[in-house]
Amino acid sequence: MARLTPDPTFYTSPAEAAAAAPETHAYVVTLNTGSNGDRAPDALTTIDLREGSSTYGQVTARLDMPGIGDELHHFGWNACSSALCPWAPHPHVERRYLLVPGLRSSDIHVVDVKGGAPKLVKTVGAGEIASKAGYSRPHTVHCGPDGIYVSALGNPEGDGPGGIFLLDHDDFSVRGAWETDRGPQELAYDFWWHLNYGTVITSEWGTPKMVEDGLVGELLLGNKYGHKLHVWDLKERRHVQEIDLGPEHQMVLELRPAHDPSKAYGFVGVVTSTADLSASVWLWERAADGTVSARKVITIPAQPADADQLPPLLQGFGAVPPLVTDISLSVDDRSLYVSCWGTGELKRYDVSDPRNPRETATVKLGGIVERAAHPASGPLNGGPQMVETSRDGKRVYLTNSLYASWDAQFYPEGIEGWFVKLDAGEDGSLTVDPDVFIPYSGERPHQVRLSGGDASSDSYCFPDR
Repeated sequence: MARLTPDPTFYTSPAEAAAAAPETHAYVVTLNTGSNGDRAPDALTTIDLREGSSTYGQVTARLDMPGIGDELHHFGWNACSSALCPWAPHPHVERRYLLVPGLRSSDIHVVDVKGGAPKLVKTVGAGEIASKAGYSRPHTVHCGPDGIYVSALGNPEGDGPGGIFLLDHDDFSVRGAWETDRGPQELAYDFWWHLNYGTVITSEWGTPKMVEDGLVGELLLGNKYGHKLHVWDLKERRHVQEIDLGPEHQMVLELRPAHDPSKAYGFVGVVTSTADLSASVWLWERAADGTVSARKVITIPAQPADADQLPPLLQGFGAVPPLVTDISLSVDDRSLYVSCWGTGELKRYDVSDPRNPRETATVKLGGIVERAAHPASGPLNGGPQMVETSRDGKRVYLTNSLYASWDAQFYPEGIEGWFVKLDAGEDGSLTVDPDVFIPYSGERPHQVRLSGGDASSDSYCFPDR
């Protein structure tokens, strides 16, 4: 029977989302790191976040995937607040399923998380994605008002172009490639939108062959990784503008648009500059005529280091790069969190004035050189990588693994996985919660999703009242 009322975790506006009941669980995907002979499947784990619960801050459920070697990565909900958009309403759907892509296997696992321990209900196979959409290596899942959108790094042969394809809301079948005219776009990574403006923004990393075996020094120094943003017409599904941030700004990754649907701006992180190993965050803005511009608003410099403190990949540079690998924008659009995976820092910025961010706090955990400790552990390896913020902006969650082949290059001693929680104060502070530290032995955690939605899961069509 079809639903007669919208899912209660769909919110008409950002303020309504922030005021709703807090998350009760986190869902975290893991990469199994055993050798080929004894390697187990990757998994989706569930963490209890109910304060006062006897299992608070513990893994309470685990779902192993059906195969080995998925490399589970960025996953997302089947439906969210965008289902309330008046021009493409889908109020009959509910936030029930997590779609979990394997970046290596190219399979997408559909997991039902309603009413108890998560269970696998379907796998969308790599063959179906290739035959119906022409894509491979699904990377990022976003719930849209008219379907489930998935970005992909390339084609089944491991080359470009990468792009976006759609899955059906109801049966998760592959509808096909999203683009009708991709223009000059070749490389792909993340995508997001400004629904009320009919605008899609996409970013760039590299093709599967450029990233699957690790960072290729010759490609990096030759400025061959992604360094552009692309602007699209959402309705017509065509490319309308290319924005080059400069070839030295390598790997333009996570996009975080304003949650306020009346605003058409957002932030994007850039992993590194080949000019000086700095990392950066850029602001894009849509003008009245529909054109989009971008400017650098945050620069994070590399930190000098002795060669014997660095992995072989970095020894010739005499510095540890910040390596901005993820960013998170709070639902009220006031705080931006920036993960510096190389230096082991999570930085908080006040972005109430998006053109002039102001750093308000930094927390150190791990890092290539410093290996800063958590109160519940000794020195850590890895560093703040995937970051997620609660809808009310009071809690921030972190994991420490990037991608298996890249982990091995930057942390060659191996990464012991961990999940942590931080508290974000209204005064701009950021502090580690000493009571939430979850080690992942023999596996590495990657993306975090929160029950009821989080700061990077939903988009809204109605502004705050």
